[in-house]
Amino acid sequence: MTAGRLLLVRHGRTAYNSQARLQGQVDIPLDDVGRWQARTAAALLLARHDPTAIVTSDLTRAHETAGFLARAAGLDLLADPRLRERGFGVWEGLTGEELRRDWPDEFAVWRAGGQPEGVGAETRAEVAARTLEGITEHVGALGRDDTLVVVSHGSAISSAVGALLGMPQDWHGFTGMLNAHWTELIATRGDIAPSWRMVGYNLGPTDASSDWNAGPDAGHSADSETRDPD
Repeated sequence: MTAGRLLLVRHGRTAYNSQARLQGQVDIPLDDVGRWQARTAAALLLARHDPTAIVTSDLTRAHETAGFLARAAGLDLLADPRLRERGFGVWEGLTGEELRRDWPDEFAVWRAGGQPEGVGAETRAEVAARTLEGITEHVGALGRDDTLVVVSHGSAISSAVGALLGMPQDWHGFTGMLNAHWTELIATRGDIAPSWRMVGYNLGPTDASSDWNAGPDAGHSADSETRDPD
C-alpha cells in the first residue's frame, strides 16, 4: 500500500532567504515573514486537504513551518533527517555575489547545471536518493485514502519530485518553489510508470499580499535570488 496523495511543502522565509544567501543545511529559523507565510499557507492547505500524517525535515525552518500545520490539523510531527536540504559545504551562508567573486569557475559550473568540485556539496543524485528513500518509507506506511504532507526545502523537494516522477538525475525542468508553497502528487493506479503523477507545482496563497516574499502588504519588491538556486 501507499498513500494516495503526497504534498511536499517548502519552509517559510528565513533571514538568509531575504538576504539571498545559500542556506543548505545551516540550521536557521524562520523570520517574522516566514512565520506569517507558514500560518497563511497552513490555513489554505487545510482548507483543501485533510492530512493523515505530517513528516518534516529536522532543520528548524522546516520543523517550525510544519508545526503551524500540525497544530492546526491536530496531528503529531515526525522529523526525518533524510528530508534535509541539499548540503552545500563551504558555500553555505554565502550570497550569489560572493560565490561569483570567490568561486567563479565552480559557480559557473553549478549555474550551468553541473556539480561544483572541491566545495563539499552533495550531488543532486545523493539528495534525490536520500529524500526518495525517506518519502517512500513514509508513504508506504499509509493507505490509498491517506494524504502525507512532507515539509522540506527547495532543492530537496525538486530533487525528490524528479525522482518520484522518474526523471533523469541531470534534469532541471523545475523552477524554484516559493517559500511555504507546495507540490501535489497523486499515486498512479495499477502498474503504470511512474508511480506518481503531478497535480500541481508551486501551489499556495500568493494572493495573500501584494508581495508574498516580503510579507503582508509590505509594498516593496522581493529579490528573486532569495529563493535557494538549484
